[in-house]
Amino acid sequence: MAVCARRAGCKGVVASMTLWPKLFDRYIARTVIATVLATWGVLLGLDVVLAFAGEIGDLGKGGYTINHAIAATALTIPWRAYNLFPTAAVIGALLGLGQLAASSELTALRALGLSRRRLSVSVALPLVLLTLLMVANGEALAPWGEARAQALKSVRNTNMVVAQYSGLWAREGDMFLNARSGEQKQRDGDKWLELRGVRLFQFSDDGRLQSIANVALAEHRHGGWILRGVERTTFSAKSVSRSKVAEERWDSSLDEAALAANVTDPHNMRSGELGKSIDYRKRNGLEAGEFEQVYWGRWFYPFNVLALCLAAIPFAFGTLRSGGYGKRLFMGIVFALGFWVLQRAFTQMAGIFHFDYRIAYAMPPAIMLAISMWLFKRKSG
Repeated sequence: MAVCARRAGCKGVVASMTLWPKLFDRYIARTVIATVLATWGVLLGLDVVLAFAGEIGDLGKGGYTINHAIAATALTIPWRAYNLFPTAAVIGALLGLGQLAASSELTALRALGLSRRRLSVSVALPLVLLTLLMVANGEALAPWGEARAQALKSVRNTNMVVAQYSGLWAREGDMFLNARSGEQKQRDGDKWLELRGVRLFQFSDDGRLQSIANVALAEHRHGGWILRGVERTTFSAKSVSRSKVAEERWDSSLDEAALAANVTDPHNMRSGELGKSIDYRKRNGLEAGEFEQVYWGRWFYPFNVLALCLAAIPFAFGTLRSGGYGKRLFMGIVFALGFWVLQRAFTQMAGIFHFDYRIAYAMPPAIMLAISMWLFKRKSG
């Protein structure tokens, strides 16, 4: 009977211990999420304040007002949150784990038989959830907000070039241009910008609409524009007339480079659009390095966040136990800065020496994870 009682007691202890992972997973997740969100909020708030301060200096240029500055800064928040999340994740994770280590809670969990690797999984789970939310943000909300912010900022210039809700908008004097889409073309060594679905609005000095021209295709060639398939409606004081021209030249000083940058800005494109643009540019012999850098940066973003955080976790076991928040904050900043300096160096080398950007983005997290595994084995030994 005593043996049976002891066996039953042992089974009860084992059964209760199997419940511990679920309990401590939730506890660690709450701690890590709280510290990551707090760190994220501080970094994002500081970044937004500095960005708004930079916009203040442009007030009064063109039609740029305080409302434009507030709206433009607010629209960039999703993109700033996306860029700051990896730094906030590693600093917040170290602060949270350092807090648990300082209170000996990690030691207590280790005494229950939980390995460092198992505790690392508990840290990674909430970070995976937040990272997935940021990936969705980077594919949808962040590019949309950045494009709208650039559109608002464009009113600072007399000749504006913006990507707005109905495509590309540009202005030169009393002429406004709207294009539905566009791309850079190349043939036999000749490069030019091609806009499709173009509408030209011409206004008089008193603000009266003088004419509207629907242009099937507009090509920027040799310092001017060639308009193909032009249908123009002209408004006079008492009549309206229409005319059609197969082709005409428009001598305009609109900057082709500025227009092309708005048509093909890779940061305002989704991954699918980036992939298509890369394929097109390679087929036509155009430079695709900037597009590839942004494209593979999107793909490696979640892997980089998790690798960076997992590489920093070994410092929570022992190293941060005796340190305060200042030491944990310093370690987090060192890890974040070291990682991004390393990644920037690799991506710049990829652009200079023309090797695959996938290698450039894979090397920094691989190095960090190798260091993490070595530290795990060293501390376990």
